[in-house]
Amino acid sequence: MSTDPTPEATPARRVRRYRRRLRSRIILSFVLLGFGLTALFAFLTQEARNRVENDLVEDVMNRNIDEFARRFYSDPTSSPDLPLQQMIGRVVKRERFEMLKVEQPDWYDLPDGIHNLSGVDENGEPFSYKLAVRKTPEEWFFLAYDMTQAARGEAQFQRAILGSVLLVSLLSLLIGWWAASRVMSPVSDLARRLQDSDSSTRPAALAAHFPDDEVGQLAGALDDYAARLTEVVQRDREFNADVSHELRTPLAVIRGAVELLLARPGLDDKTEARLLRIQRAEQQCTDLISALLLLSRNERGHGATDVAKVAEQLLDAHRTQIRNKPLELRLQGESGLVVDAPEAAVSVALGNLIGNAVKYTNAGEVVVRMRQQAVEVVDSGPGLSPEDAARLFERGYRGTHAEHSQGGGIGLSIVRRLCDLYGWSVRVVPGETQGVIATLSFATTTASPS
Repeated sequence: MSTDPTPEATPARRVRRYRRRLRSRIILSFVLLGFGLTALFAFLTQEARNRVENDLVEDVMNRNIDEFARRFYSDPTSSPDLPLQQMIGRVVKRERFEMLKVEQPDWYDLPDGIHNLSGVDENGEPFSYKLAVRKTPEEWFFLAYDMTQAARGEAQFQRAILGSVLLVSLLSLLIGWWAASRVMSPVSDLARRLQDSDSSTRPAALAAHFPDDEVGQLAGALDDYAARLTEVVQRDREFNADVSHELRTPLAVIRGAVELLLARPGLDDKTEARLLRIQRAEQQCTDLISALLLLSRNERGHGATDVAKVAEQLLDAHRTQIRNKPLELRLQGESGLVVDAPEAAVSVALGNLIGNAVKYTNAGEVVVRMRQQAVEVVDSGPGLSPEDAARLFERGYRGTHAEHSQGGGIGLSIVRRLCDLYGWSVRVVPGETQGVIATLSFATTTASPS
């Protein structure tokens, strides 16, 4: 059933849209935990390795370039390019400073310290190295340390770290899957037992099938709730049956008495009109009791009800009650709309819409328009305020135009519940110029009777 507006429908859809299964959330938690911890460990390990390696290399290079300078000053006639502890040292004297600018332009402007450099060898292979620089007015000292193998080792280490992260994440997925299955198994068993329980009888005890843990406590709470709910339902069914029997008996007496009185000859017009009014009121009470019993039992009744015929009967009943009111009641459209529902349900649903239109329209007309799969009730009354539109189908709400009129504000609430039961829809909106348009749409129809 759909109404306009429906403020309660949006949160329900939002809950369904963002709902995740608990099993999936457990698995996802394990995967995220495993991946996060492994990735953090890998990052910290990589950073520690790089920092330690860099500090060690730079410390060795600082000590070796000092040793390189000391050896040169102790024997200036030695070769200016000396190997020293797997490093290549070079000395550039003052007269060759400008030549260095041509031979090694990337070295020329480097200040004292250790620098990271890279290049491409004669085979086109990339290489990298660290260069320690010490400059004096007379000599420049350079000490190069090849970092190509270290870079390759670092790349291999990173691949190993990445593989470890992926492997641990996969293991976390498998462990999460296994843990979720173990954790959710009793919950799934509890849900299955609830689904398999017969709603027409007292459900079997659930707590006996589970250990004394959280799931067992939940099963015990469900057993207690089911027992209390069964008692409430049983009392409700007994009350409905008693009310139905006790109300139908006097109504049957009234119906029989009215039929006997109408069969007597010589009745004057006023008496006959009053008896017919009593007869219609009795029929309305009978229909309302039948509809309410269907609602209380949540049972769909069946039948082949001609909607146009019911609408005409309802309009005839209201015509006799508005003799002092300048109001015209009309039925428009072709008949032939037949719905699979008891006449009582259709009469109550459509009767409330027509009754409201007649009640709140002081002058003008109320038109019932037959559509292909719907009925429209159009009136020329005072219209519909925004507050009424928002709360129209709330139980006990009476519109701003109700004033001192009789009624408890439950008529449209009953219409809404009937629509929920039969899959119909009801919509009430302001008219184009004035009044209100109420539309009762039927989900399914049957063929027109021959």
